[in-house]
Amino acid sequence: MIVDFSIAPIGHGESLSRSVAEAYRIIEASGVRHEFHAMGTNLEGEWDEVMAVVDACRLRLLETCSRVSISLRIDDRKGAPDRLGRKVASAKAKAGL
Repeated sequence: MIVDFSIAPIGHGESLSRSVAEAYRIIEASGVRHEFHAMGTNLEGEWDEVMAVVDACRLRLLETCSRVSISLRIDDRKGAPDRLGRKVASAKAKAGL
């Protein structure tokens, strides 16, 4: 499964980079395959391991604020491992890039 997620504290002002940095540390330490992008993070793995990362990020941010906003998009496909890199490569190849 691939999960695209973003997480942000509410009520912490305009800059969220400190909170994002906290989430980055958790994601990096998790061992779950991931890609950071400007609007969130893609995670690839089994449901329990991916959701454990999202929950760890949630719990960490809730230590410093009283409200967190999380957005999730999930693409779950049986028998298709290593899709994180292959999906982009496939689309680029079809586009001639």
